[in-house]
Amino acid sequence: MELKYKRVLLKLSGEVLAGTRGSGVDYDTVHNIAKYVKEIHQLGAEVGIVIGAGNFWRGRSNPKMERTTADYMGMLATVMNSLAMSDALKYLDVESKVLSAIPMPQVGEAYNRENAVHYLSEGKVVLFAAGTGSPFFSTDTAAALRAAEIDAELILLAKNIDGVYDCDPVKYESAKKYDKISFTEVLNQKLGVMDLTSITICMDNHIPISVFDLNFPENIIKACSGLNVGTIIEEA
Repeated sequence: MELKYKRVLLKLSGEVLAGTRGSGVDYDTVHNIAKYVKEIHQLGAEVGIVIGAGNFWRGRSNPKMERTTADYMGMLATVMNSLAMSDALKYLDVESKVLSAIPMPQVGEAYNRENAVHYLSEGKVVLFAAGTGSPFFSTDTAAALRAAEIDAELILLAKNIDGVYDCDPVKYESAKKYDKISFTEVLNQKLGVMDLTSITICMDNHIPISVFDLNFPENIIKACSGLNVGTIIEEA
C-alpha cells in the first residue's frame, strides 16, 4: 500500500492505552497499536507520537488541587505512556526516541525541534512527552504544536469514536457524522473533537486532521494512505 502522507503525527488519548482495564497501561493494547505504527514506518512514513494522560490522571476534575500542580502531574503521566509505547516499539525492532518537554535525562532527551526532525529523517519514531512543558495547555495543543514544528503533513487523531459528529452520538441518536468538515465549521460550532487552540494551530499551518476509531488500529494505515476512515478536518 502506498502512503499519501509521509510525515505524520499520531495523537493517542491516554485512555486508549488502558484497553479494557479502564486505567493504567494494558500492554497488549499498546503492543497492538505499536504493530500498526511499525507497518506505516516500514512503508516509509516518518512518525511522531503524542499520548495523553487520561489513563493515569484527570487532575482538572479535582477542584481542591491547584491547576498548575494538576497539569504538571498530567505531564509526568504522559512521559510514562511514552515510555510504554517506546518499549513496545523496541520489542518490534523499531527504533524510537522519547523527547520530553520537561528535562529528565534519565528517561529521555529534552525536546529540541532540530533533533526531533533529525531523528525523524533518520527513520526513528519520535515520542513527544510531557505536553508543551507548560501548564494550561492540553496534549491536543501539544500535538498540534509539535505537528507544526516538524512540518507534519497530517495529524492522525485516534479516538474511541469513529469520527466527528454535530453532537454527542452517545447521548443523541440523531447525531450526524461528518465525512469532511472545515476548520472554520469546527470552530464556529465548537465541536469537541480537539480544543479550539489546537484547531486554530492546525488551520493556521494548513495541517489536515484525520479523526478515526482506534478500535480498528488498521485505520492508522488507511488514513496515511489518504483514505477517509472517519472524518477529515481541513481547509474549505
